[in-house]
Amino acid sequence: MKHTEIVHVLQTEPTINELKIRGWVRSFRSNRFIAVNDGSTIKNLQCVIDFENFDQDILKDITTGACIEITGVLVKSQGQGQTLEVQVSGIVILGTADPEQVKLTILSPKRHSLEKLREQAHLRVRTNTFGAVMRLRSKLSFAVHEYFQKNGFNYMHTPIITGSDAEGAGEMFKVSALDPKNPPLDDKGNVNYKEDFFAKETNLTVSGQLEAETFAMGLGKVYTFGPTFRAENSNTSRHLAEFWMIEPEVAFNDLADNMDLAEDFIKYVISYALENCQDDLAFLEQRLIEEDKSKPAVERQEMTLREKLHFVIDNNFKRVSYTEAIDILKNCKPNKKKKFKYPINQWGADLQSEHERFLVEKHFKCPVILFDYPATIKAFYMRLNEDEKTVRAMDVLFPGIGEIVGGSQREERYDVLKQKMKAMDISEEELYWYLDLRKFGTCTHSGFGLGFERLVLFVTGMGNIRDVIPYPRTPGNAEF
Repeated sequence: MKHTEIVHVLQTEPTINELKIRGWVRSFRSNRFIAVNDGSTIKNLQCVIDFENFDQDILKDITTGACIEITGVLVKSQGQGQTLEVQVSGIVILGTADPEQVKLTILSPKRHSLEKLREQAHLRVRTNTFGAVMRLRSKLSFAVHEYFQKNGFNYMHTPIITGSDAEGAGEMFKVSALDPKNPPLDDKGNVNYKEDFFAKETNLTVSGQLEAETFAMGLGKVYTFGPTFRAENSNTSRHLAEFWMIEPEVAFNDLADNMDLAEDFIKYVISYALENCQDDLAFLEQRLIEEDKSKPAVERQEMTLREKLHFVIDNNFKRVSYTEAIDILKNCKPNKKKKFKYPINQWGADLQSEHERFLVEKHFKCPVILFDYPATIKAFYMRLNEDEKTVRAMDVLFPGIGEIVGGSQREERYDVLKQKMKAMDISEEELYWYLDLRKFGTCTHSGFGLGFERLVLFVTGMGNIRDVIPYPRTPGNAEF
């Protein structure tokens, strides 16, 4: 007999036919009630045994964390807390778990801090919170692909190892096969990368955008969804050294089209989660409600988790120029009363999360798309506007999180792009192929990047980005 996943068992009617389930013991009460979970749902399945008719050697191995196989009949539950339960006829112990050792881990029933759970990241997915988060992460991943595939995009895999820095930030992880203790040197005493594996300096990618642009110029609509890396020494709740990026690029799209795409895409994937992850979202919402009870009233969330998700999908995103946003921020009460950590004094300031959240949560009370940013604070590839001060950039801002999407209309004019690269000291020789796109059939085109973990953070309501990726990579931490 094949075993049935618990998520499907809970959707069936009681039957006289025996079924088989497999999973991990969450609890064993009164030598009679076993709560089993197999990861397919946040809900446990209660299995009831007649302990007088079971081998005592088997019963002693039914401990929290043990893996078991149960055979029995599904019946209506007589107790509270569940509608169905299994009357057990047979048990096989698949893997034991020593109770004394379990006490030292996060598998023990007591409440553990998120920090403690990170220390045992190889076990944390067995907890309710992380089981819910990772199931949601999986569903959101599927929704990303489904949206783009339904809308005629081609999925492409951009290089993980690259010689270019798409952002011009310089904060990249180097890739080398040279002996770090005795690297070959050139005539000037510098490391001779011509003798390295790729015969040049290479790094882990910070973005697949530039390569995606090349494919958009032949396939029309493409997207990437893969790992990216930033060697930023940022120990914050919003930064990772390794994360996943979603990056569509579309030929013939201008900035307005790009904003339309970002809004439609975000609403689709969040709607998918609301429709297909109801149990996990309900659990995570209740978790946040309980967490809020211990906070001062001013720090409590104004909306529940699902209200926040509906806030995004039920409202049109407000489109506001950077210049208008600066005027609003300069004249708002928090700025005048010096409540902002980073006061807004003049046009040209790089907006911080506190400013972005004010615009979304307090001023407009809906998601916001800011556009036409100062050229001096944006990347070289963004299209210069006629005023020659601003570029066709756009950021999507969300409640509780600030910027979640960054994108732009790309600079399609060969001469202008060359000038911008020279001004920002970006090598034409390294990016000759990127310039070639502007020489052979150039056209208006646009795209954006969305950090997938930021999206998962928003949808799950978790407070730290390290808790929405299986094994976080941060400064000083590459465990597991």
